[in-house]
Amino acid sequence: MQISMFTVDAFTDQPFRGNPAAVCLLEDKLEENQHQKIANEMNLSETAFIRKLHPTDDFTKSSRFGLRWFTPTNEVPLCGHATLASAAVLFHAKKNVNPTLTFITLSGELIARQEEDHIILDLPLFFTHPQDIKEVEELVKAAVGDKSVQDVRYSPDTKKFLIRLSDAYERADLEKLKVDAEKLLSAEKTGRIKGVIVTLKGDSHGKQESYDFYSRYFAPWYGVSEDPVTGSAHAVLSSYWSQQLGKREMCAFQCSTRGGRLKISLRQDGRVDVGGQSSIVLKGFLTI
Repeated sequence: MQISMFTVDAFTDQPFRGNPAAVCLLEDKLEENQHQKIANEMNLSETAFIRKLHPTDDFTKSSRFGLRWFTPTNEVPLCGHATLASAAVLFHAKKNVNPTLTFITLSGELIARQEEDHIILDLPLFFTHPQDIKEVEELVKAAVGDKSVQDVRYSPDTKKFLIRLSDAYERADLEKLKVDAEKLLSAEKTGRIKGVIVTLKGDSHGKQESYDFYSRYFAPWYGVSEDPVTGSAHAVLSSYWSQQLGKREMCAFQCSTRGGRLKISLRQDGRVDVGGQSSIVLKGFLTI
């Protein structure tokens, strides 16, 4: 059995930047255990599987598809960058003729559309709740060491834990932060938290391009020590920073080594549009 597959760098317009995802186009049904084996073989933070909903569907003409995401260790309920990568494969590689694509996922229906040189994802918006820093002190210390922390929040819907550094810090401080994934795992074993976001207010007066906020994301509980650029984390960050900044339109940068830029727009229907560019860097076939 041959499976058409691609590697796409998401949230960037340059190869070897942004967040890479493998995308597999399934012409036929795949045995359930094969998804995880392929994701482990690809060994990227996410491997996406696009499947036809009906035998007569076509990757060029159809507008609705099934979509699943796997890390090297397990399936996840939502992945923004692999959704953007999947839409990029259909729009750019398969020349899909539809203005919008709908993906049926574990997080419900997700819609992707093209807007100039960006792909816009319609994602759920997740809210956070303040946490008593004394109750999560061990995890905070494991993540940011002795750095001053301004706020800690928790998103129960996504099991993501948000740590906001003091506004006294700059982007370079976040980029230099050394996070030990094993320490995170040791500090949180309850199953309540599956990802840690470290975020920082942007600096519109800086010499670099202006951003409203910066972040990094760590998910060793899913086998991902650090994710380069994370759409699902921005479904949490968007609600937080919109409240903090009083803005509905924002530009964000995720400060991993690869780095990635995201355009954010909070919608009137309570969801969020997260936009980014993409670069397809590999095309081929997987033989199983």
